[in-house]
This record gives sequence, structure tokens and C-alpha cells, in this order.
Amino acid sequence: MPRPTALAAIILTIFVPAAFAQTQATPPTSPLAIHVGDADLLIGGFMDLTSITRSTNTGNGIGTSFGSIPFTTTAAGTPNPAGNLAETRFSAQNSRLTLQATSKVGSASLKGYLEADFLGNTSTNLNVTSNSDGLRLRLYWVQYTQSKFEFLAGQSWSFMTPGRNGLSPMPGDIFYSQDVDTNYQSGLTWGRTPGVRFIAHPNDKVAAGIALENPQQYIGSAVVLPAAFPAAELDSGASAIGSSSAAPNQFPDIIGKIAFDPKTGSTHQHIDAAFVVRGYKTFNPANSSTASETGTGESVNVVVEPVKNFKLIATNYFSKGGGRYIANENIPDLVVNADQSLSTVKSWSGIYGVEVQPKNTLLYGYYSVVRADALTGFDVNGTTRIGFGIPGSQSANQKVNELTLGVTQTLFRDPKIGGMQLMLQYSNVERTPFSAPVNTPSTAKLNMVYVNVRYLLP
Repeated sequence: MPRPTALAAIILTIFVPAAFAQTQATPPTSPLAIHVGDADLLIGGFMDLTSITRSTNTGNGIGTSFGSIPFTTTAAGTPNPAGNLAETRFSAQNSRLTLQATSKVGSASLKGYLEADFLGNTSTNLNVTSNSDGLRLRLYWVQYTQSKFEFLAGQSWSFMTPGRNGLSPMPGDIFYSQDVDTNYQSGLTWGRTPGVRFIAHPNDKVAAGIALENPQQYIGSAVVLPAAFPAAELDSGASAIGSSSAAPNQFPDIIGKIAFDPKTGSTHQHIDAAFVVRGYKTFNPANSSTASETGTGESVNVVVEPVKNFKLIATNYFSKGGGRYIANENIPDLVVNADQSLSTVKSWSGIYGVEVQPKNTLLYGYYSVVRADALTGFDVNGTTRIGFGIPGSQSANQKVNELTLGVTQTLFRDPKIGGMQLMLQYSNVERTPFSAPVNTPSTAKLNMVYVNVRYLLP
């Protein structure tokens, strides 16, 4: 059952615009905005019905965990049911509600943005009698703009996420693919994390800024730790911030980014480059000593438009200790050595694709790559292997590749009644561990098809 505050928000979103419209002498223009005091409130979102068919039972919802696709056999060589069964499911979880508020404070502009979907915590009767999906916070930030200076605070797309337009935090100005998959494309560097950022706009073509974002020293499920190391000091993929198992962090992730957006005739070009600096620290209770290490990552991303409505995309990310940002791949930031010192893991990823939109049809295709280096050793006993990429491990990925083809057909779009879209996505994913166990496949493969029907609010 929704909490009272969430229920009130939904009721207001649905009924306030209708009540407001009934008081007007003439129908309001769209998009529908409510004027409250000196602020304008713009309500938006969409309603989705998504069908997913996968060739193997990944155990995921509508978002795919690319780094844990099941093998057809287990590490022991026995048949794995998850790798031999297909799955089909329907979901309305990606339906979304948005609220944007804009106002003025003197000569400065204020913008607040809220975005929520239904991919939050689920009830125990999910998929049995009632799909009671939980409302989830996606984005919630406020932006202050004064002349050529901009300040943003709240939860936004990470500054490391590739852009489409400047350094804007608006979802339409971010590149996270056109995929229906709510974990987007393998190899995408992204996150939606709390933080603050400071941005300067020297002119209408250049923007540069720095951000402080929520950190998390992450190892995933593929790293084997020394037997004597306190495992709760690192996030193995199960830590929740605020819980007793949450990993401690030394300082926020520091991200710098610059974007260049020239126009050539009627087309728009975008280039951005970013870097991230991360800090890791652990404590050894055996001798009351600490260990520290610094992780880094760099990215260069382009979205170029040679001719109108034809876009070429390339993203590239290189890191030594920044695997966390290659989301849903199970790539660690670091490993712990036998003496409990820390070492960072090298990784890189890229997405290369095309988007074409003639009139009401959007066609897209992407090919993505993820790579990581092994970093292993022996525990203090000299016989137990520790680290990332241990021989025979099915969970330590050396590489993950994904090919995606898709089409989004807009059936109609009207400013007064909204719009309807039909979306199709096909993806082929293949993950390869460093060395598979004897008598098991060397790769895990997945084919999946998404069909999505979307109604866009006016």
C-alpha cells in the first residue's frame, strides 16, 4: 500500500490539473502548466506497458544485469536451469511521473525537477495476484542559474553520464541510449546519484564544471577477499546506504567535465570529456592500520549530426579504479591484497552507434564493449587464490559485448491529448569470464526482445 505522502502526490498529479482546467473559460494550451505564486509547475510523464522475452532466465525485471547472464552449466559442470529456460514477462513499472517547477529570484532563474517511476521496492505478492510495484525516486534536484553561473544540488544523472546537449541535467539532454531496457546499453557509464555541481557557461557553445557525488567503494560479487579482511568495508553489491552493512567511504567522487556544442547549419554537434577521482580506505583490525588508494577514470563522448536527423554516437571510458561507473557489469573498483593493501582494477567501455529519425520513426543501433583486466594473487596461506579474475570463476567478466537494434514509431502526437508510441528492441549480449571452469562453456549468451506501448501525457 502506498505511503500517504506518495498517495497524496499521485492524487494531486491526477486531479489538480483536471480541476484547474475546469475553472478556465477556454481550454489551456499544452503543455499543461499550473501557475502557483511566482512559479510555474509543469506536469509530465508517460504510461508504459512493457513485454520482455529473454532466451535465458536472468532473474531480472525489465532492467538487464549484463554482468550476470547465466551459463548453460554451473561451475561444477552440471546443467543450469536458469541458462536453459527462456522467460517472458509483462510490466508497467517503467511508467513515469514528472514535475518541473520554474521561477525567478531577482535576475536569477530557479528550476526544480522531480521524476519517479515504479521500479522501487516490491511487495511479497508481486507477480502472484497483484503487481504492487513501489514508487521510486529517479531524479530530484534544484538548479540555480545566474548569468553564466549554474549551481545544482540533489539527485541527478551522474556527471560521468555522456551528454547530448551541453552539461544540462534534463533527461532529454543526456545520452543513455534509446533502449527500452531500463538498464540501458551495456558499457554505458552512468548513475543517478546525490551530489552538487558548479558549472560555468563562458558562451553558448562551451560549458565546464565540477561535481561532488555520492561515493561507494565497490567490488561486486566477483572479487575474492582475503579470509581475514572485514568484508563489510567494501560494497559487494548488496550494501544499502544507511544500513549496518553499508560500506564506508573516504570522500565524495570528484568529477570534472567540459562540453563543446557547435552548430553547423541546421545540425547540432556535441563533444564532452570528463574525469573522476575516487578515494578508497580500509581498516585492518589485526594491527590497527589503514590502507588507502586512489581511483581515476576518464571519458570522451561525441554525438555528431552530419546531416539533419542522422546522428553518430561514440562513448569511451577508461579507468583504473572506476569500474562502478560501468553499471550492471559486475566490474570492481579494487581488490584487497594478502597484506590488506589495496590495488585498483583497470577497465574500459565504449558504445558506438547511430540514430536516424525520418519524420515519426526513430531507428537506432548500438554496439558496445566492456573490458577489464584480471588482478589476482594468493592469500597469506600461499595456496588460496584471491582477487578479481580467478581461474575457474564464472562471475569474473573479462569482456561483455552487446548488439542492439531498435525502432520507436510515434503513432500520433497532439499537444492537447498526448501521444502514443510503439517501441521494439532486440539485443544480443555475450559475456566472457577470464577462464571458464573445465567442461563448461567459455561464454554466456543472451537474446532478448522488448515490445513497449507508451502513452505520453500532454
